Amino acid sequence: MMQISDSYNQKHSLFNAMNRFIGAVNNMDQTVMVPSLLRDVPLDEGKEVNSIRAASNGPASYFYDGDMYSYYVLLKSIRNDIEWGVLQADERRKDKLGITAMEISRIEPEDDGEDLEKLFHFHLNGLHTVLSKLTRKANTLTNRYKQEIGIGGWGH
Repeated sequence: MMQISDSYNQKHSLFNAMNRFIGAVNNMDQTVMVPSLLRDVPLDEGKEVNSIRAASNGPASYFYDGDMYSYYVLLKSIRNDIEWGVLQADERRKDKLGITAMEISRIEPEDDGEDLEKLFHFHLNGLHTVLSKLTRKANTLTNRYKQEIGIGGWGH
């Protein structure tokens, strides 16, 4: 039988954070029937959309645009990276950018004897924080899309 503290700790596991994020993005993806309606609509109602678009065409460039479509593409891209793995994402980026395997290996940090457990916990904590923020963005985007098309009261 699971104790309350085990349940609490499990709720805050990386696995559950990833599942919450993937669930929120799947919900967003099922809700947003016409993604093009998201263009030039700010994610946060009080903010203006940045009129200058980034020069690159990768998913990361969408993040800086600041509109709902940008976040929609970014969130779906991150979900795909989680589901299909970083290696496939690296291969896609490498193909797009024309980067060789040698160049990628130079980008990756060397093991300099740093405490691996400490490094793991640092990245685990950061990943959990980022996934929580991305999950909130996906939920916000879904709710804003519903408002924009006039179904804001559904599904609450």
